[in-house]
Amino acid sequence: MKQKTSIETSSALTDSAPVISAVDDKNTFATLSASLAEIRKLKGVIGYILRSETLAIVDLTEQDKIIDYAILSSQISESSLEMTKQFNLSNIESVLVEGKNAKVLCMSVGENKIGVFMEKTATHGWIIQRILL
Repeated sequence: MKQKTSIETSSALTDSAPVISAVDDKNTFATLSASLAEIRKLKGVIGYILRSETLAIVDLTEQDKIIDYAILSSQISESSLEMTKQFNLSNIESVLVEGKNAKVLCMSVGENKIGVFMEKTATHGWIIQRILL
């Protein structure tokens, strides 16, 4: 069964982030979106992806790498869930993956998945606290 989605640009959530919507967003999604829009302004933050079951917001500096970032974020989230099951861990609050020049912070808040991409020198501790407020 195929589900149709529409792409629309919404300036209510962020000024330049495309919103992919199949149904109305929920309050948690809107709250996270507002927090991430503020986080996006921080020095060293490359961008973010926020997605739920029916909505997604992508705000990245490098527009030509959206698919790469989306796949990376998704793979990190799926791998962390698999590790949780495999090692009988409780819920994982956040996962940080550091590369040579950049790092990505992945989190789940309810049904929402978040990927924040940043330069390696950026501080991620404050970002975690800001998202969880």
